[in-house]
Amino acid sequence: MGFHLFPIITFLMASLVATNNAELPPQIYWKSLLPATPMPKAITNLLHPTGLMNEKFTSVGYEGDGTDVNVGGGNGGVSVGAGKRGKPVHVGVGYSPFDYVYAATETQLHHDPNVALFFLEETLHHGSQINLHFTKPSNLPSFIPRRLADSIPFASAKAKEIFKKLYIKPDSDDAKSMINTIIGCEKPAISGEEKQCVNSLESMVDFCTSKIGKNVAAVSTEVSKESVLQKYTVTTGVKKLGEKEGVVCHLQNYPYAVFYCHKTETIETYYVPLEGADGSRVKAIAVCHTNTLGWNPKHLAFQVLKVEPGTLPVCHFLPEDHVVWVPK
Repeated sequence: MGFHLFPIITFLMASLVATNNAELPPQIYWKSLLPATPMPKAITNLLHPTGLMNEKFTSVGYEGDGTDVNVGGGNGGVSVGAGKRGKPVHVGVGYSPFDYVYAATETQLHHDPNVALFFLEETLHHGSQINLHFTKPSNLPSFIPRRLADSIPFASAKAKEIFKKLYIKPDSDDAKSMINTIIGCEKPAISGEEKQCVNSLESMVDFCTSKIGKNVAAVSTEVSKESVLQKYTVTTGVKKLGEKEGVVCHLQNYPYAVFYCHKTETIETYYVPLEGADGSRVKAIAVCHTNTLGWNPKHLAFQVLKVEPGTLPVCHFLPEDHVVWVPK
């Protein structure tokens, strides 16, 4: 699904001209606050976008006990082939698997084109093998200046005003997707987490540094090239990047870059080098949640992994267009 770009581009270009001299470019803002923190590829890709809206959803999958899993996400991602004993599992269109209060219903388990990957922490060791298909993001949205982003409403109660400003038909699939994103952002955080949807790079920097400080690393998954479905092996060099505290930011489906960021003190972040059967390599970032007691018992992760909330850490790889922030 893609947004009708011409009217959106016209609006944004006119607005950008008006704000061009009003504030520093977001790259300069980043460097002024985070001089020792390199900007991850997931961020730089949105500063030099190929488009204003992602036309695909994230594809991430997991081959566990014969079951394929597909849940919501952003754009580029990972997918898997059919399991030995199961059929692909999907959840409702427009919902993110990273919204942990979300319950996957029986109906939704068969209709979502989005995909996310869940697995157990024991998978993160040298020699583990997983059948994966990495896809690179395309038609990414772009960051827009904070002043422009703040001038556009972002609330379900102001849906009509938003659609009018961005030339979105209220009864279109685009509108439904946008409202799903906004509603997900408006839901309260689960116990032990703090969340905020950020609509500019500047607001992402402010939120993340306010939660874990300015001595931080910001990392994202990097895929060397588009690949076919194949077996990937965890190679030498798995490294724990952060423990207990961190902020994870997930790119949302919206005409311009909006990230769902949530801070928790119960995650472990790993760098996981992967090598495909064809020799392709992936610098993957994995996040493991060590306390899932606050999650919805019917969340897709529990259905896939066959574990109960609060028992074992639940892990997932981050798609290439998502970012995790951890203290150095």
